[in-house]
Amino acid sequence: MGLGYNPRYPSVEDLRKRAKRRIPRFAFDYLDGGCNEEINLIKNTDELRKVELLPTYIKQYDGVDMGVKLWEKEYSAPFGIAPVGLQGLIWPRAPQILAKAAYNHKIPFVLSTVSTATIEEIADITQGEAWFQLYHPVEDELRDRLLKRAEDAGYDVLVILADVPSFGYRNKEIKNGLSMPPRMTFSNVCQILGKPKWAFTTLIHGLPRFQTLLPYIPRGLNLHHLGLFMNQTFNGRLNDEKLKRLRDVWKRKLVLKGLANPADVEKCIEIGLDGIIISNHGGRQLDAGPSSIKALQEIVPHYKGKIRIMMDSGIRSGPDIARALACGAEFVFLGRTFMYGVAALGKKGGEHTIGILKRQLQQIMEQLGCERVEDLLNCKIDVH
Repeated sequence: MGLGYNPRYPSVEDLRKRAKRRIPRFAFDYLDGGCNEEINLIKNTDELRKVELLPTYIKQYDGVDMGVKLWEKEYSAPFGIAPVGLQGLIWPRAPQILAKAAYNHKIPFVLSTVSTATIEEIADITQGEAWFQLYHPVEDELRDRLLKRAEDAGYDVLVILADVPSFGYRNKEIKNGLSMPPRMTFSNVCQILGKPKWAFTTLIHGLPRFQTLLPYIPRGLNLHHLGLFMNQTFNGRLNDEKLKRLRDVWKRKLVLKGLANPADVEKCIEIGLDGIIISNHGGRQLDAGPSSIKALQEIVPHYKGKIRIMMDSGIRSGPDIARALACGAEFVFLGRTFMYGVAALGKKGGEHTIGILKRQLQQIMEQLGCERVEDLLNCKIDVH
C-alpha cells in the first residue's frame, strides 16, 4: 500500500480537532479522557517527547525499510492498532473500518472483548491476521468458550489485559453517564441532535453493543442489569495461576498488556509468555503511576531478548513511534490516534491515519539515517 493521506488533515491533532466537531461530547470525552486529574494521560506524551534522537547525515544510505518481523509474521511497519472498547460509540462500524485498513496495510489490528464487532467478523475481514484481547472472565467456562472462538477463527496472538483489576475513576464519563451502567441524559440527547452525521450513521447501523459477548448476555436486561452482569462476569485481577492456566489452554502466541513493574515482567518470563505490552491503558486506569515510556526505559535494559517487549499509551505520531523504538520497544500500538481518524473521516479514517504515520516515520528515519527499524536504537541521545 502507498503512503497516501488527505492533505487537509496532515496531523493526528488535525484529526482530533475534526473528531471533536463531528461526534457528541460524551463520545469524545470517552475517547479523549483519562482517569482522575488526567495527569498520567498528559505525562504519557509529554515524557515520550522528551526523548531526543541524533541524526547522521554523512553516510552511505540506501533508503528506508519499515518492515518488521514479530515471531513468524511479517508486518509492513512497526506499529499496530490497539484494542479499544466500545469503538462503535465513537463512530459506527469503527472496528470493521480499522480492521480492514490494518489488513490492507499489513499491520495488526487488536480486537477488544468489549468492542462492537464479533471475533468472527474481524477474523473474516482480516483473513485471520488480527489479534484478540481478552478481558479475563470470572468463570473458566466463559474464558474457554471465548478462547475456542478465537482459536477457531484463526487468531494467532492472544492479548491478556492486566491493568483492569478495577475500572478507572473517570470524572468525565461519570458526568456524562458513560460509566456502567450508561444513562441517556437530556444533555446527551441534545448533543446527539447537534451532530446529525453521527446520529444518522448510528441510526443506519444501530446502537453499539458488545457484539462478541451477546451470546452470553441474558436477553431482556435493562441498562442497570446489563451493568451488573458485566461487573459480575469479568474480573480483571490476574495472578500466577490464572496466567499458567491461560498458557496451558492457549497454544499460540500469548501476550500480557498493561505492565509497568519489572517484577510482573519477571513472572511473565517464568510462566513462558511470548510477549508483553508496556502500557498504562492510555492514562485511563492509574493516574499516580509512571508514564509508559518511563516504564519501558526501566524494563528494557533488564529483559530485552528474554521476551518480546512492545509498548502503547501516549504515542500520537511517527516521531513518537521512532522515540519509543529508539528506547527499546520492538513494536508499538496506537489506540486513540486511530479512533480520532475514524471519527474525523469515517470509512476513510483508517487508511488516512496509517498513511500519516507511515509517511512521518519514513521521514524521520531518513533524517536520522536509519535504513531499518532496529537502527533507531543507535539514535537515542542519553541525557544524564
